[in-house]
Amino acid sequence: MNKTVKIILAIVVIVLLAFVLKYFKDANSKDISEYKVETPFYTSINTKAVATGKLNPEEEIELKPQISGIVDEIMVEEGDKVKKGDLIATIRVVPNEQNLVSAKSRITTAKLSYENSKILYDRNKSLFDKGVISTQDFENSELSFMQAKETYHQAQNDYQIIKEGSVSGGNSANTSIVAQIAGTILEIPVREGNQVIESNNFNDGTTIATIADMSKMIFEGKVDEAEVGKIQEGKKINVVLGAIQGKEYPAVLTFVAPKGIEENGAVQFTIKADVEIDLNANIRAGYSANAEIDLENKDEVLAIREALLQYNRITEEPFVEVLDGDNNYKKVDVELGLSDGINVEIKKGLKEDDQIKVWNKASEDNEDEAKGKKGGRH
Repeated sequence: MNKTVKIILAIVVIVLLAFVLKYFKDANSKDISEYKVETPFYTSINTKAVATGKLNPEEEIELKPQISGIVDEIMVEEGDKVKKGDLIATIRVVPNEQNLVSAKSRITTAKLSYENSKILYDRNKSLFDKGVISTQDFENSELSFMQAKETYHQAQNDYQIIKEGSVSGGNSANTSIVAQIAGTILEIPVREGNQVIESNNFNDGTTIATIADMSKMIFEGKVDEAEVGKIQEGKKINVVLGAIQGKEYPAVLTFVAPKGIEENGAVQFTIKADVEIDLNANIRAGYSANAEIDLENKDEVLAIREALLQYNRITEEPFVEVLDGDNNYKKVDVELGLSDGINVEIKKGLKEDDQIKVWNKASEDNEDEAKGKKGGRH
């Protein structure tokens, strides 16, 4: 009886062991079969630098008054197109009372001096005609008279300028703000009745209006220090405006800053480019823009998706796993070339017919998701 039980138990153990071995074999075979493979392919790889910035007019000026006062009248509105010499606004002078009183006092003093010099001049002229005084004495009195007369007129003009901003009978250049270039009125930061300050050596003055030539636009942006060494003036680039989708504007780099500026821990270099703008397009100053700059291009190079790469944790060298027989993968070191962030050039290590393991896509759900994201050639 004991012998029979032992035989039965042995048979049961053998059956269970066979079942377990088969289960693990099937499970391991299933895991291996879940991995997908991809083959290298030939493609073109382009690396680009993207500079963020704005689109601004190349020629933009601010109109400032030559005399302090009150904005009397504004002749234009923002967005209006003007020609050089067009009247933009007029300034009404509000004289300083102390300066006005001083100017009046100078007129009175100059008038007294002038009248006294005239009396002396008339007297000496009469004596000179009779031969009583010498020519030199007469010429001295004549010179004094002319100087007093000029001083009197100058005092009158100074008073007129302080009071009204210009000399009566002359032009009104001081009180009239005219366009210095042909263009579009971008901004009028003042309103009628606002007080304005003249532009001088100690003050920039109040801006009456800003005018720009919208037919000549430039892109101003910044690039990272890692990319600035690969670009140079004269290079053709494409500018994409944030407000106008689906259209690129050709441009030519005209300036690359020789000195960088540190921003948020990274060194940025300013670049500028002349942009070709369609005159019929409704382009506005200050549009946000991105400049796409081609750094390096290679055509028909052997490449794989960069997602297939793995890296040695110690050496940090790249490698892939290549199918070698049935469900067996071997590690293959590769030498990389140009990369655009999606595809990477393979210089050494792979052949076109090699089957590369998609190491991070082990389930069908992940595989389907990867297909949707990739949307490209395997």
